[in-house]
Amino acid sequence: ALVTGASRGIGAAIALGMADAGAAIAINFQEREEAANEVAERLRSAGGRAMIVRADVSQSADITRMIAEIGAEFGPVDILINNAGIGHQHSIDDLTEEEWNRTIAVNLTSAFLCTQAVHQGMRERGWGRIVNITSGAARGSGGIGVHYNASKAGMEGLTRGYASRLAKDGITVNAIAPSLILTDMFPTSLEEAKRRIPAGRPGTPEEVAMAVIMVLANPYLTGQTIQLNGGLSFI
Repeated sequence: ALVTGASRGIGAAIALGMADAGAAIAINFQEREEAANEVAERLRSAGGRAMIVRADVSQSADITRMIAEIGAEFGPVDILINNAGIGHQHSIDDLTEEEWNRTIAVNLTSAFLCTQAVHQGMRERGWGRIVNITSGAARGSGGIGVHYNASKAGMEGLTRGYASRLAKDGITVNAIAPSLILTDMFPTSLEEAKRRIPAGRPGTPEEVAMAVIMVLANPYLTGQTIQLNGGLSFI
């Protein structure tokens, strides 16, 4: 399994959860090598198999090299979790073209490029699982900005498009859309979150990982976006 952006937060929790389920994990990172190594050591100390691989997943050349490195260590990628993303807050007045392009590249283009890099091998083997980590901002106003809304809504469309084309090959493609998860990207205060969320608290990265594993286990579930938000919305 390849988990992009897995050196911290939701990505790290997904890597740990999937290792517990028996997968060998390729931990992708771009800048936080020490943190990626810490996640890998946690996996290995629990008896799992892990490797780290540096790559900017918005760049096709980096992805080609990354897939080759994973292949040499573990073999072909059977499970892809497109988790890498950025979310720099901007109003519509101060959002620049540069920030727009960077957000789309990291959040959306990366999912396209990684999927393109692995789906043919999955089709040849007749089995594969792809999960895109989107956001409740794909269907709501969100608090980060229109660039983030657009990137995550694009991931939902990408999910449905690939799902419809790959189902006959034994490949499922789904999305998990977390909202108000307690990571270093948490957008509001805990007290405000408790007031807003019917569950009375924000979610945890481990709960996102649980949803990912649930989706991976079901061969009849494809093209769906699972909202994970403590009852904040039901769309």
